[in-house]
Amino acid sequence: MAIAIVDYGMGNLHSVGKAVERLGYEALVTGDREEIIGADGVILPGVGAFGDAMVHLRESGLDTVVKEAAVGSKPLLGICLGMQLLFSSSEEHGEHEGLDILPGKVVRFAPGELKVPHMGWNRLEFLHAENPLFMGLEAGHVYFVHSYHALTENRDDLLAVTDYGHPVTAIVGRGSNFGMQFHPEKSGELGMKLLGNFLALTGAPVQR
Repeated sequence: MAIAIVDYGMGNLHSVGKAVERLGYEALVTGDREEIIGADGVILPGVGAFGDAMVHLRESGLDTVVKEAAVGSKPLLGICLGMQLLFSSSEEHGEHEGLDILPGKVVRFAPGELKVPHMGWNRLEFLHAENPLFMGLEAGHVYFVHSYHALTENRDDLLAVTDYGHPVTAIVGRGSNFGMQFHPEKSGELGMKLLGNFLALTGAPVQR
């Protein structure tokens, strides 16, 4: 079995796939429903605008496939824009409905003294250190690039934050569904360990 990386035409598929393989797992970049549903775990990457991504997902029918994967016990991870797509809606360039897997809204950073986009290395603060995603880890710095951030409706869904003038959603999770606003594959040792902990939750066989 493998880790399915959802190919809907918008995403850092190559870098995520290579990171999964470096951690010893088989990566399957695919837009096929059966392959996604049959995989041990699913990763939803994303680079670009929220509205465009939702159009691509709907036109390909992959929105329903991702929702189907999220309903079961199969671990699902959204990365960067992929994390934002898990939420109910976004105000990026208008109002757009999301996948509504996690209740909440994606909003733009308020104009002011802070530079937008938020770009660079910021320290994580784990809010639920007991979560298996954080097993054996200490909070450290990871790499962010984003102009919009998620506001969770349910405080319990917020697993980690970073400080950028105010607490900013960094990691979310409910059940077997997770999201990371930063790029774990570009976030050094901590990012790869977080990705590795997610992959371990899938129960997929390690290739080495």
